[in-house]
Amino acid sequence: MVHKNTISSEWLNNHLNDSNLIIVDCRFQLGQPTKGYKAFQEEHLPRAIYLDLEKDLSSPISQHGGRHPLPTVEKMVKTFSKAGIDQSKKVVIYDDQGGAMAARLWWMLKYLGHEQVFVLEEGFSHWKANGYPTSSQFSPTPETVFIPSVRKEMLVSMEEVRSKINDPDTLLIDSRSKERYTGEQEPIDPVAGHIPGAVLEDWQNRLSVNGTWKTKPLQRDSLQKYIDSEKDIIIYCGSGVTACANVLAFDEVGLKPRLYAGSWSDWITYQDNPIARSK
Repeated sequence: MVHKNTISSEWLNNHLNDSNLIIVDCRFQLGQPTKGYKAFQEEHLPRAIYLDLEKDLSSPISQHGGRHPLPTVEKMVKTFSKAGIDQSKKVVIYDDQGGAMAARLWWMLKYLGHEQVFVLEEGFSHWKANGYPTSSQFSPTPETVFIPSVRKEMLVSMEEVRSKINDPDTLLIDSRSKERYTGEQEPIDPVAGHIPGAVLEDWQNRLSVNGTWKTKPLQRDSLQKYIDSEKDIIIYCGSGVTACANVLAFDEVGLKPRLYAGSWSDWITYQDNPIARSK
């Protein structure tokens, strides 16, 4: 089945040989940056190519921009062109991290105006467990020319977030775990807490108990309190990656959230930015 932003394993298995289909493996393990590519080399979906979170979907770390800085439009265009992606292609993305890494690429393609892009509802492990085919062969796609149509309204800068902290017409959403949001624990970034005024919406609430993406009706149920909101919804996480999973789900149920790509790891690099902690 094909939803607005997600696609089922059954559908993909029935369309593996479609000539206009690009399948992208985005498996990546934070803290073990080579693990995803090694797993891809051993086994992946047929015809899949690999895009690395840190090498392909992020820019090098600098003073600001967070732990996974968003690449420039020029770099994104180069990456997508080399991957064989253009507007004539339907792109299906998967990972084995609940869709978090896949959602990052989904967001980037949407940001550059590509409409036919979907995240696989089930990750690689579920695909394999269901008996669908896998391969160890590498099948490079012919390079093409990706022509961007940048949707600037999807992205929010740090300065804009700071200006909207006390804005009653803005809904700021933190996608991290409760412990990181409250500041009780911070295993990754050097400063704990959250952006003042932000509410907690752990991105993992987008997943069912078995780790697969929730169906659209279930997403709608869990996001019901936001459905009729007319506020400017801004979503962030630790480094702008898992927030994309929330952006995808919010968009799926008809909302138009925007992404603060630098997220918490960017926010705390500005000494004057306020920090909130709660119990």
